[in-house]
Amino acid sequence: MKKSEGTGNRERGADVSYFNETFRRIGKAWAWVAAQFWVTLLLVIAVLAWTRLPDQHSWQILLSLLVPLLLIIAMLLLQACTMRTLTDDEGKRVKLIPGAATLVVWVAVVWACWIILDWCDDRIPQWAGYLNSQASTHTRARLLTYEHLQHWFVLAEWILRWIIVPAIMIPYAMASVQWGWRIPLRRVLRLLWNWRWWPAVVLAALIGVALPVRFFASEPQGTVAHQVWIVVLKLVGTYLLAVICWVLLLAWAAVLLVRTQRGANPSSDSFVPAPVHSGPLGENSTKLPLPESGDDSSGNA
Repeated sequence: MKKSEGTGNRERGADVSYFNETFRRIGKAWAWVAAQFWVTLLLVIAVLAWTRLPDQHSWQILLSLLVPLLLIIAMLLLQACTMRTLTDDEGKRVKLIPGAATLVVWVAVVWACWIILDWCDDRIPQWAGYLNSQASTHTRARLLTYEHLQHWFVLAEWILRWIIVPAIMIPYAMASVQWGWRIPLRRVLRLLWNWRWWPAVVLAALIGVALPVRFFASEPQGTVAHQVWIVVLKLVGTYLLAVICWVLLLAWAAVLLVRTQRGANPSSDSFVPAPVHSGPLGENSTKLPLPESGDDSSGNA
C-alpha cells in the first residue's frame, strides 16, 4: 500500500514538474510568445488588405503576387523562432533559415491531408446512405441509421483533421526546425508514444476549435449594435483561444521532446565500434552511440 502511494506521489510530482517547466519555457520565450498574438493579428489584417488590392496595372498584379509570398515567409519565421526558443538547442541545432525552410514540407503535408479530408467530407452523405442501404432492416432502423452514420463519419473526419494530423505533424515540425533533416526519429517517436501528449492535443482541439464553434451557434438577439459587439467579442475570443492553445501546445511538445531524451534508456540506442586513436586499428575499440536519426557522421544510412 505504501509502495503504491509512493509511486502515485512520484507521478504527481513528475506531472507538476512538467507543468512548471512548460511555463518556465513560455516565460523564457515571452517575446516570441507575445509575437504570436500581435504578429499573427497583423498578418491576418494584411491578408484581408491583400484581398482588396486592385489589379488594373502590372505593378499591382506583381504586388498581389509578392504579398502572399512575404506573408508566408513571415509566418514561417515566426513559428520557427517560437519553436526554437521553446526547445533546447543543446548546441547542435541548424541555422534559422534552413530550419524554417523545413516547415514548408510539413505545411505541405498538412495541406495534402486536409485536401483528402475535404474530399472525404464531400462524400460523407453518399457513404452514410450506402452503408444504411446495405444494413439489415432492424439495424438500419435502430443502429445504422442515416443520421447515426453521418454523425460518426463527421466525428471521425473532425478527429483526423484537428487531433491526429496535428498530433503527428507538430513533433516532426519542431524537431526539423531545431535539427534540420537529421531528425532524431527515436526521440520524436518516444514523444508520440508518450501518454501525456495526446490528452494535451485533444484538450487543445476542444478548447481552440470546438468551443469557438459553439460561440456562433446561438441565434442573434437584441439590437443591431448589440449584435455587432457580440460578434466582435466572439471573434476576439476565438482568436485568443486559438493562439493560447497553439502556444501551450508548442511549449508542452518542447518539454516532452526534451524529457523523452533525458528519460531514455541508453541501452536502447544503437552503437557501432569506433577505433581509439591511441591504439592500432582493430584494437582497443570503443562503442559510440549513433545519432538518433540512425545516420552515421558521414551522412550515410
